[in-house]
Amino acid sequence: MARKILGVLAALIAVFVIVVATRPATFEIKRSLLINAPPDVVFAQVNDFKAWNAWSPWDHMDPAMKRTYGDVPSGVGASYHWVGNKDVGEGSMKITDAKPGEHLGLDLDFIAPFAAKNRTDFDFVKTGEGTTVTWAMTGTNNFMSKAASLFMDMDKMVGADFEKGLASMKGIAEEAAKKAAADAKAAADAAAAAAPPADAAAVDAGTP
Repeated sequence: MARKILGVLAALIAVFVIVVATRPATFEIKRSLLINAPPDVVFAQVNDFKAWNAWSPWDHMDPAMKRTYGDVPSGVGASYHWVGNKDVGEGSMKITDAKPGEHLGLDLDFIAPFAAKNRTDFDFVKTGEGTTVTWAMTGTNNFMSKAASLFMDMDKMVGADFEKGLASMKGIAEEAAKKAAADAKAAADAAAAAAPPADAAAVDAGTP
């Protein structure tokens, strides 16, 4: 009897391993959102890691999370390391590709609660008066992640975080764009007020 039970368990394990092995070897999670702000304004929210805590969906999961920033403040070479609770774990990011207003790519390394190396890309496409931002993460699935995918929808789970982050980024970028527009208008008004009237300028120039 025991031998039969062991045989059944072995068969079930073999089937499970085969099913897991057939799962996709790679993954891609991607979300997009239209933000009513110029590409350069939106790009600035991603290009500097110190700006992330204002919109990143994970930064608010642990108020006590420890952050360490590299010597390069933004752009290619900028890096960021975090250590937090069980919800955010530990990991690091480094910007490896930056084309202002168009694209930003970074390497994402998870250390805890599990180790993984993924790629994250942000694309910014001017759309009318705004910008369509696409946030994507790609990587490979090892045996454990393949097995986990049988019970969890990672695209739905992580995608929901991407959607929250993009929504927060939208609010911040749109406010920044409004402020920049207001500042530009104020500067133009001040310059116009300081300029001499056209007829006075003509007199100064000796024009009859």
